[in-house]
Amino acid sequence: MLRRRITMSTPSRSSLGKYGEDFACRYLQNMGYKLLARNFRCHRYGEIDLIVEKSGCISFIEVKTRASTRFGRPIEAVTPAKQRKIHRCAEYYLQCRGLLEQPPVLSFDVVEIIIESTAAISIRHWPHCF
Repeated sequence: MLRRRITMSTPSRSSLGKYGEDFACRYLQNMGYKLLARNFRCHRYGEIDLIVEKSGCISFIEVKTRASTRFGRPIEAVTPAKQRKIHRCAEYYLQCRGLLEQPPVLSFDVVEIIIESTAAISIRHWPHCF
């Protein structure tokens, strides 16, 4: 008798990341945030996953999604170098929107998502964390 072990396919990094960004976007909108931009690209410095606004404060959101915490929490992947790139992208975003002269209140946040199984999802929003 031939036995096969059936396992759920592991999603690719890009599909896991997109799923996490979609989930984070819905979560933030349910929390009262208005989506301003998604995957805002700056040629030199990369991209900002989500740009949202609530009560006059613009938040630049880095979304980190992991299938486990085996290699650390998702927020730990937002290194000082990554933070500098996000700050530069945010400055470019403000320049493109003509907001540098009188910049609004800004926040740099991380949303971490841990998908333990198909049914268990942990989400945590870290506002003003860098």
